[in-house]
Amino acid sequence: MTKEENEARLDKLKNIVRSMPEKPGSYQYYDADGTIIYVGKAKNLKARVSSYFHTEVDRFKTKVLVSKIFDISYTVVNTEEDALLLENALIKKYNPRYNVLLKDGKTYPSICVTKEYLPRIFSTRTINKKAGQYYGPYSHVGTMHAILDLIKKLYHPRPCRQPMTKEGVESGKYQVCLEYHIKNCKGPCIGKQSWDDYQKSIRQALEILKGNTRQVQREMKDEMLNLAEELRFEEAEEMKRRYLLLDQFVSKSEVVSHTIDNIDVLSITNDEKIAYVNYIHVSNGQINQSFTFEYKKKLEETDEELLQLAIVEMRQRFNSHAKEIIVPHEVDIDLDGVTITVPQRGDKKTLLDLSMMNGKQYKFDRLKQAEKLNPEQKQVRLMKELQDLLHLQKMPYQIECFDNSNISGSDAVAACVVFKKMKPSKQDYRKYNIKTVVGPDDYASMKEVVYRRYKRLIDEEEPLPDLIVADGGKGQMEVIRQAVQDELGLEIPIAGLAKNERHRTNELLYGFPPRVVAIKDTSELFRVLTQLQDEVHRFAITFHRDKRSKRALHSELDNIKGIGPKTRDVLLNALKSVHRIREADLEKLTGIVGQAKAQTVYDFFHPNEHLR
Repeated sequence: MTKEENEARLDKLKNIVRSMPEKPGSYQYYDADGTIIYVGKAKNLKARVSSYFHTEVDRFKTKVLVSKIFDISYTVVNTEEDALLLENALIKKYNPRYNVLLKDGKTYPSICVTKEYLPRIFSTRTINKKAGQYYGPYSHVGTMHAILDLIKKLYHPRPCRQPMTKEGVESGKYQVCLEYHIKNCKGPCIGKQSWDDYQKSIRQALEILKGNTRQVQREMKDEMLNLAEELRFEEAEEMKRRYLLLDQFVSKSEVVSHTIDNIDVLSITNDEKIAYVNYIHVSNGQINQSFTFEYKKKLEETDEELLQLAIVEMRQRFNSHAKEIIVPHEVDIDLDGVTITVPQRGDKKTLLDLSMMNGKQYKFDRLKQAEKLNPEQKQVRLMKELQDLLHLQKMPYQIECFDNSNISGSDAVAACVVFKKMKPSKQDYRKYNIKTVVGPDDYASMKEVVYRRYKRLIDEEEPLPDLIVADGGKGQMEVIRQAVQDELGLEIPIAGLAKNERHRTNELLYGFPPRVVAIKDTSELFRVLTQLQDEVHRFAITFHRDKRSKRALHSELDNIKGIGPKTRDVLLNALKSVHRIREADLEKLTGIVGQAKAQTVYDFFHPNEHLR
């Protein structure tokens, strides 16, 4: 598109905006092909739509949207609530490219109560509103099965799928099945249970599904007392059994407050691309619905905008007529007869906190599921987390850690381990013999090794690490800084892992002068960092142990003139240690390596006998 064509496009759009009314409504943006790419709502159509075409619009994604608009249409309505409902309906109908995408949870099951002559109650993932009433969806399948089991024990709704009619029952068309004989059904198909009694059971089951358990309990108690007065004790006992079952179920449910009734609670938890909105409905002081929806963000939508959409969507989906909605912050939405509350304390604040906890847990669970399918996603998350924690310029793809090992300065060695994408890269591990330091000086040894490591990488034009981690505190960090920054002139971030008096890693240090970075020692990132520390310690200790062993073997067997590596290995394989070789007699040694070599070894370890 040329500059002139773009200016003509913008002039056309601004002319449409100038003629728009200052009334509530919904607006639609179209691309060059006439496809709806965005649907919005507004209290004032003219003011809202004109805001998109201001030169000071600073959101990049909004600028991209505006560059794709070639036409605008709008619909005027009477109230803001109507505008919200219309926007919600149009988004569902057209699924515009730039609107927030609702993942509506169709994979979660719901409970269906059919509209048949003898209704059935069962779980399903297919929604057909002509077939019956639906309750749910249930994100926690265990909760749904607990409710179905309760209804089954209380009312025994028929489990069979056979279509049944009034005429069929009256004419004796049907026969009872096994479920009747094992007492899972009362046989309404053959008139063993009257139609009125069956319908009464279904009505009470519906009240339980709506969360009105107290009302059902009151009805049960009244009926139980009436049956007892009429001396119908067996039926009264059965009603008592039902009452106790329901009471036991209610006692396990989340009771908020007996004073709270018919309230919706919504909270929002965000990450960069997805918002998680948790919905809780409270009826008769109890939580009877909790569900979390995902909204995939397209235009950097604010929490307020997402909550507006969610309020309309969830009240429609769950058929809620609550007169009060609890939210975490102010939402500019006007619903007829509905109060928006932002609680600061008390039972309502407890409800909001519970909703927030559910949203965060859902986000965490979804993250874990995604990481199981794509392990690399977890590594990227941890790198991003460390980048944000230390305010690094780029993600720490390659992290290196150093450690020294010596005993009173003898056999001094050092090791460098490399983690790439938060995983050990063992082919990049390096071992170092300390060359210039005499005696047990850990700081000088560390400085030597770090200098040698990065001087060589520079000379060989190999990639440098994104982060260096010192196995220690401020002292180790400082000598690394001297080698890296002062002597080599490199700008590589340096962190440290300090240990407490019990020799357990408890602090992450960063910066100069070093400061403690707040990180939970139970977090996944902290565990990876301590794994890095443990790995470099293990690698350095193993190298030091191998060097000591080689030195010990060399001083004994390799100094025997006339005995080569093959003979040495044969002796060690047979006798397992230098001590046993020294203690062996000539006959035993002869049996292993022959008389001449046996004599040489024996004379080496027993020089005094040779002199005699």
